[in-house]
Amino acid sequence: MKLDKEFFHRDCLEVAPDLVGKIIVHRLSDGTEIRAVITETEAYRGEEDKACHASKGRTPRTELLYGESGIIYIYLCYGMHWLMNIITGEKDNPQCVLLRAGENLTGPAKLTKYIKTDKSLNGKNIYSNPDIWIEDDGFRPKFKTASRVGIDYAGEYWKNIEWRFIAEDLK
Repeated sequence: MKLDKEFFHRDCLEVAPDLVGKIIVHRLSDGTEIRAVITETEAYRGEEDKACHASKGRTPRTELLYGESGIIYIYLCYGMHWLMNIITGEKDNPQCVLLRAGENLTGPAKLTKYIKTDKSLNGKNIYSNPDIWIEDDGFRPKFKTASRVGIDYAGEYWKNIEWRFIAEDLK
């Protein structure tokens, strides 16, 4: 079953753990479908979260974060890696969930490279898009929490908060 818009229209701290174990699917132009089980996510929550891109307020780069839930937010990291997020929560309350890893795919850049996503999907929705979506096959893995990765700039509190959700048992 494809996840609908309502799934994403919740706080990122609810959506992020619920995405662990779901399957992201990207249908390429030739009809090929690439699938990956999401094994790790990270939540980014509002302007107060110093690790969230919206911590500096509304800018052309962050405008999508203030929009509708279920929209894909992709950005270039270190000038070479596309990272994929899904916007969550209420409009004008910037939140998102980073898809951080997939089964046998350690790290967000490896996941996006494997499923062949790039900036062309930025701003598209993930709930009724014929080319990319997330499925729920009913599997609910156990998960653990940990601090987010690569955000030392955000300060001790935001660096150490455990808003990363990691699958412990897969099928």
